[in-house]
Amino acid sequence: MKECCEIRSDVPERQRRVLQVVLWINAAMFLGEFGAGLFAHSTALLSDSVDMLGDAMVYGFSLYALRRGPVWQARAALLKGTVMAVFGLGVLVEMMLKLVHGVLPSAEVIGVVGLVALGANLLCLLLLSRHRGDDINMRSAWLCSRNDVIANAGVLVAAVGVALTGAAWPDVAMGLLLAAMFGSSAFGVIRAARRQLRLAPAR
Repeated sequence: MKECCEIRSDVPERQRRVLQVVLWINAAMFLGEFGAGLFAHSTALLSDSVDMLGDAMVYGFSLYALRRGPVWQARAALLKGTVMAVFGLGVLVEMMLKLVHGVLPSAEVIGVVGLVALGANLLCLLLLSRHRGDDINMRSAWLCSRNDVIANAGVLVAAVGVALTGAAWPDVAMGLLLAAMFGSSAFGVIRAARRQLRLAPAR
C-alpha cells in the first residue's frame, strides 16, 4: 500500500512550469483586482478577485501536492475551499455596506480592470490549453481558466450596466451571481476533500 506522502517521479516538468506561470499571473491579478475593487466600490471586481485567489491557491497547492498522494491533495483542497468561502463572505459584507451607504461603483475602473483581468485569464487559458489533454489534473485547470474568462465577461457586463443606468444594481447583481457561483464551488471542494480524507487509509 502506498504511503499518503509518497513522492512520485512521473510528473512532467512541463506541467510544473505551466502551473508556476499561471499561479503568478493569478496571484498578481488577485492583488490588483482586489485593491481596485475596494477603490471602485465594486462587488463584481471583488468577487472576481476572489476567484483569482482561488485559482492561485489551486495552482500553488497543486504544485505542492502534485507529487504526493491523495491525502495531501485532499488537505490542500480543503484549505483552498475554506479560504475561498471566507473571502466569499467578505464580498457579501462589502456588498451590504455599499447598499446601506448608497455608494455608486466606478464604471470606468471596473471596465479597465475587467479588461486587464480578461487578458490575463486568456493568457492562462492559452498556456493551459496546450496541456488540457495530458491528464485530468491539467484538464480541470484548463476548465477553471475557461470559467474565469466567462466571469471576466460578466464583470465587463456589470461595468456597462453601471455606466448606462448610473446605478449600483448591475454591479451588485453580477457580484452576487459570481459570489454564489464561487461559493458553491468552494463548498463542493470542501465536501469532496472531507470525503476523500474520511476514505483515505490512516497514516
